[in-house]
Amino acid sequence: MGHIIQQNVEQPNKDEWIFDLANVVTDIKKLYHCLDLDSEEISLPMLQARKQFPLRVPMAFINRMKKGDPQDPLLLQVLCDEQELINVQGFTKDPLDEQHNNIPGLLHKYHNRALLMTKTACAINCRYCFRRHFPYHDNQSNKKNISFALEYIAQHTELDEIILSGGDPLMAKDHEMAFLIAELEKFRHIKRLRIHSRLAVVIPNRITSELCRLFAKTRLQVVLVTHINHPNEIDNNVAHAIKDLKKSEVTVLNQSVLLKNINDDADVLAKLSNKLFSIGILPYYIHLLDKVQGAAHFLVDDDEAKKIMRQLTKKLSGYLVPKLAREVGGEASKRVLAISD
Repeated sequence: MGHIIQQNVEQPNKDEWIFDLANVVTDIKKLYHCLDLDSEEISLPMLQARKQFPLRVPMAFINRMKKGDPQDPLLLQVLCDEQELINVQGFTKDPLDEQHNNIPGLLHKYHNRALLMTKTACAINCRYCFRRHFPYHDNQSNKKNISFALEYIAQHTELDEIILSGGDPLMAKDHEMAFLIAELEKFRHIKRLRIHSRLAVVIPNRITSELCRLFAKTRLQVVLVTHINHPNEIDNNVAHAIKDLKKSEVTVLNQSVLLKNINDDADVLAKLSNKLFSIGILPYYIHLLDKVQGAAHFLVDDDEAKKIMRQLTKKLSGYLVPKLAREVGGEASKRVLAISD
């Protein structure tokens, strides 16, 4: 368990998360300094990898890393690696074939649900991100694109669920979230609002009383899917934020990515599932890595993944075992993998 710096767990005010968002490290040497690591170990290829995909990690997340440990599982998720510079066959800039959508900022990949790119920025840059090469400049969340997206949603009555994604949709301020919810509520065929966010964990102060109020009063069923890969990511502040969401009748699920040398271990995943459930989050999916260029060193192959999942089923109650899944561009749904021998 990494050394956790406990922080104030009182309900955050509306601006506190903005401070946390700005209190961010973007320089490798500074990150090493924060963690008492030897900056002499920083290589030129690491700096080159940073130029290709910027380093960005808030202090609120760094505080959960173990000082003096270069193999800390939270650090490895965000630290630039020279292996990112290696071009590996089968790894592409658009592994899910998302970059040819007709409506800027809207992806209608599945029959009954569409994905709305609410914000193009994230609080943290995860090195395995499948959208690390996504052309966000062509999918800006501006008034024009939002208007086109809402018009599309109005016309497609087969949709009953809208998924807010990005970037990170909770980068939207509370008043922006209020606008989106109000607009989506106008469409009677929309029943559910799903929000996929890393921010709820990286900066738990984002779960403000105003945001919870918005979720509590909407007619839409709200589902928040957190993205937690390792049990060390969960501290008292995260637990408090999830408690506030649950009080607002938000269904909270978690999805993880199976990452080599980070969580590719049944004991670690069992601890994660138990810790998630203890704070009110149901394990939902564990994804096989999307083969995005620059992330091949995180790959756990299918056979090893199935082996880990078989071990996991022996350690957990069935409802705590996430589904092992892969997303394939162009398919009508995620592909759930059977884990039997």
